[in-house]
Amino acid sequence: MKKNILRFIVYLSIFVLLVGGIGTIGANRSRADWLSVRDAPTPALEEVKIPTYDPDKPTVAVLLGNPLTEVFDFMVPYEMFAMTELYNVFAVAPDNNVKSLTGGLEIVPHYSFEEMDDLLGRSPDLIVVPYMPMSNQEKYRPVREWLQRHAKTNIVSICSGSRNLADAGLLHGKTSTAHWRMFGHSESTYPETNWVRDQRFVQDGNIVSSAGLTSGIDAVLYVISKQFGETAAENVAREMNYPSYHFVKNPTVKPYYIDLTEGIYYLNLAFQVSKEKIGVLLYDGMEEGALASVFDTFSPLGTAKVITISDSTRPIRTKYKLNLIARHQSFDAPSIDQLFVTGKQAPTISNKDITRWKEMNNAAEPEFIHSEIPDRFVFDSTLEELARQEGYLTARWVAKRLEYRADHLKLEGTPLAAEPFLYLMFLGTIALLLAMFIDRRFIIKKGKVIT
Repeated sequence: MKKNILRFIVYLSIFVLLVGGIGTIGANRSRADWLSVRDAPTPALEEVKIPTYDPDKPTVAVLLGNPLTEVFDFMVPYEMFAMTELYNVFAVAPDNNVKSLTGGLEIVPHYSFEEMDDLLGRSPDLIVVPYMPMSNQEKYRPVREWLQRHAKTNIVSICSGSRNLADAGLLHGKTSTAHWRMFGHSESTYPETNWVRDQRFVQDGNIVSSAGLTSGIDAVLYVISKQFGETAAENVAREMNYPSYHFVKNPTVKPYYIDLTEGIYYLNLAFQVSKEKIGVLLYDGMEEGALASVFDTFSPLGTAKVITISDSTRPIRTKYKLNLIARHQSFDAPSIDQLFVTGKQAPTISNKDITRWKEMNNAAEPEFIHSEIPDRFVFDSTLEELARQEGYLTARWVAKRLEYRADHLKLEGTPLAAEPFLYLMFLGTIALLLAMFIDRRFIIKKGKVIT
């Protein structure tokens, strides 16, 4: 009996140490790519441009954390409010230094907190709070303090940006929601807030909080409709080809939970060895939401490493006047497997940048991931592409992570990519063989336990 227990411990320990250890290393590497911040010198920023301030329009301040902000949570609400042409919309951060968005996208703030306050002489009319990791308390502290100074301002939080509000004490005694994967942790960490699962967004007083990622679209449309009417919100949804406007009128939804589908996520995160290297071309006039759709579909899963490429070191100005900084230029870009050119008008307005890419680096043919189906929501294209590359079960999990009710999508391909599954089986086999060797060599010998 004791020998069998010992053998069980040996087999289990070797499996955990070998498979679990290598899986942990792989997962940490993937997470490091997703949460990476710029470590290269910042180029000269003389060409940074700031949108014109119109004192007759309400001002929306979309926050950038220090040093990191969730890419969808920032880019998509920024684009939506700017799309109306009814607001001043600015990217605002603790300082003017380049900030990173998850997945490896860099942006230059329009204003620092101090500059924003000086420009207005009061609080902004609306503050958008994306999810901003708070692991570096020293760097994050200015964000918390600025939120506390503007606690009475109208606020909309996107995804787990509600955790940032709770951390600042702004949700004490209020009802809120958060991303389904962070829900349990939010409840335990901030018990003074009434957290609800079955709402895409919740309003309590001056704060509108949204659940996971695309739920933030509903929250932003709701805010626009309340301030400028239903027609203004419908126009934005129509321009985006957003298929779920009904949630704006009724945000009640069957909630998602952490379940066995998490295995798909961790399998890809931990055991995808040869990650696809995807370049994304940055060019003037590009659409913010289309860009975010690539980063927040491919990057967080661990199946691909996404890098930004542009024609020069100068800031790239988006359609609604964000200033982006590429990590690589066409002439020094690393080897990549694919080059995505995002946006519905990409073939026309990126023509010079593509020509330059082909002159300097012809290793990957540009792929227009959105322009061939311009009448669809931008995340439809990226999710369907992900399904073809990594399997439809993987794409379904990503849609779930995005809180995107995507039953209408044609997710075609194999169920899962073979590589992470085969790699896991390979490691499991090696662990079994090693355990059998130790068992036979040190435990079973002449029918007795060797001591």
